[in-house]
Amino acid sequence: MEKLVAAVRRGDADEVRALLESGADPDTLDGPDGLPVLCLAVAAYDTPVAEALLEGGADPLRPMPDGSTPLTRAVDGGAHLLTHALATSRIPLPAPARTELLARARRWSEAGAEAELRRVTGLTGPIERIRVVDDEVGWWCEQLTLGPVTVRDEHRAVLTSMEALYGIRTSFDELVARAIAHPDRDHVVWCDVVFTLGRRTDEETWQWSRDLLNHPDRTHRLLAADLLLSLILGDVVKGSRPFWERGREFVPWAEQEEDPEVLAVLLHAMTHDSAPEIEAVGLSHLTHPDPRVRALVPQTVHRPESLTTVLALARDEDPGVREAVCHWLAHLRGSEPEVGDALLALTHDERQPIRICAVSGLAYRDDPRCVEAEHRIGPLDPELPFDERLMDVWRYQRRREAADGG
Repeated sequence: MEKLVAAVRRGDADEVRALLESGADPDTLDGPDGLPVLCLAVAAYDTPVAEALLEGGADPLRPMPDGSTPLTRAVDGGAHLLTHALATSRIPLPAPARTELLARARRWSEAGAEAELRRVTGLTGPIERIRVVDDEVGWWCEQLTLGPVTVRDEHRAVLTSMEALYGIRTSFDELVARAIAHPDRDHVVWCDVVFTLGRRTDEETWQWSRDLLNHPDRTHRLLAADLLLSLILGDVVKGSRPFWERGREFVPWAEQEEDPEVLAVLLHAMTHDSAPEIEAVGLSHLTHPDPRVRALVPQTVHRPESLTTVLALARDEDPGVREAVCHWLAHLRGSEPEVGDALLALTHDERQPIRICAVSGLAYRDDPRCVEAEHRIGPLDPELPFDERLMDVWRYQRRREAADGG
C-alpha cells in the first residue's frame, strides 16, 4: 500500500492504475491516521490521478474525521475539473451530496475566494498568489495560499458547470456577472460561462448576447462577442448550429467597434457567414494597427476579385498575420497562379511553421514547386509531435506517379 501512496504523491497516474489492477485498495490511507489517497490527489489538484483512483473504485463521498469528503474538499479548493470528475464518478449523486456541493460552491462564489479563504483560516496576513495554467486546455486560474490552506479561484466555474449538469438554468445576467468577475478570455470561469451559454442554442440567449454588444464597458462587449461566437459554432455534441449563417447581424457593431480584441472576436464570428457585406467589413480593416484584426481579414473574403488585395497580408510584418494568411491560402482551391506564387514566397519565411504550411499548400494544389521548396523546411524539433502535413509532398509525388501510369 505504501507503493500506492508514493505513486499518488508522485502524480504517476499510470502507476496508480497498474497498482490498482494488481489489487491495491483505492481507499488506501496515507499512514494509520492519514487521509485516503484520493484526498491527496485532490489537495494536489491532480485530476489524472484522481480519475485513476475513481476508476479503481475510490469513494468520493467517504467521510473524513472533520466531516468533509473528497468531493467537498475539491469544491472548497476551487478545483473545477476535479469536482466534475468526482461528482460524475457516481451517477446519480445522492441528493444530500448534490445539495451540499451546490451550497458550498455558491458560498465561495458569492463571497469570493480571498474573503472566504480569510474566513476559513481566520488569518489576516498577506496571501501568496500564483498563476496556474492548464497546458492541455489553455485555461488559467489564480491559486491563493494563506497559512496552511490553498484554494484556486475556480469556484464560479464549479458552480456553473454543476448547475448545468443538474439541469439548473441559471439566469443569463447571473452567468454574465460570474464571467465579468474574471475579465480574461482564458480564465477558467470566463471559459466555462461561455461554454455553458454557448450550449443554449435558443433565440432568447442569442438576443441577450447580441444586446450585450451595446454595453459601454468593453469587457461586457468582449463577453458578448465571445458568447455569439460560441453560439455560432453551436452545440458540437448535438450537431446543432442554428446560428451558423447569422454573422451578418454583427456588421453594424464591427463597423464601429474600437477595441481591437472585441473587434477580432466579432470578425471571427462573422467569418462563418458568407454574406457579401461581411467581406466589405473585413477589407476595411486590412491595415488595422492590431495584428489580431488583420489576421482575420482573409477569412472574410469570398470573391476572387478581392484576392489580390488580401495577398498583401502575406508580407505583413507580424508573423501571426503571415501564418493566418498562409493557412487561408493553403486551403483555397481556385486555380489563380498568384496563390501559388504567394505560397512559394512564404516557403522562405523565417518561421518554420509557416514554411511547413506553405509547402503543404503547394503540394495540395499539385504545384510541382513544392518538391524543391520542401528542402527549405529545415531540421525538425524531435521533441514536437509529428506534423502530418510533412507527408503532403510525398502524397503529391504518388499522385503524379499514378497519373503517369507508374
